[in-house]
Amino acid sequence: MILIAIGANLPGPAGEGPLHTCRWAVEQIAAIPGVTVEMISHWYESAPVPPSGQPPYINGVVRAAGAISPETLLAALQEIEARAGRVRTVVNAARPLDLDIVAMGTCVRATPDPILPHPRAEARAFVLLPLRDVAPGWRDPRSGRSMDELIAGVSDQAIHRLASS
Repeated sequence: MILIAIGANLPGPAGEGPLHTCRWAVEQIAAIPGVTVEMISHWYESAPVPPSGQPPYINGVVRAAGAISPETLLAALQEIEARAGRVRTVVNAARPLDLDIVAMGTCVRATPDPILPHPRAEARAFVLLPLRDVAPGWRDPRSGRSMDELIAGVSDQAIHRLASS
């Protein structure tokens, strides 16, 4: 099981809104050779983490399957981000698209990139709530913690599910 977090809080290259860009990203992920999209979470709106003056984010998670290396998948996701207009500047900057590999099965690794599972996923409601939509029984392969345990730790973060999901 491959879990990919999707987020955006700036317009895309043609001025389309973040939700449109996130949905477009799902189509692009489905077009990666060797990857099959199995399920898409609801879409959520969340406050930036860490708090900043940025606009809110639209977030979701895709559950996929496939025979692809973490490095190949990361390169493909970064190419999709670039096509959406992302330019990497400072850490946690506002962006038209952010794609992160949350986990690839039970793989645990500290190097090389990507680090798996994603080192900050367990501390972010904007990853965990949509992740629960597509993989409710998922456990963090590093800590063994369940979705309920992980979500309890982020209950103070501002997030809500979009009605139009």
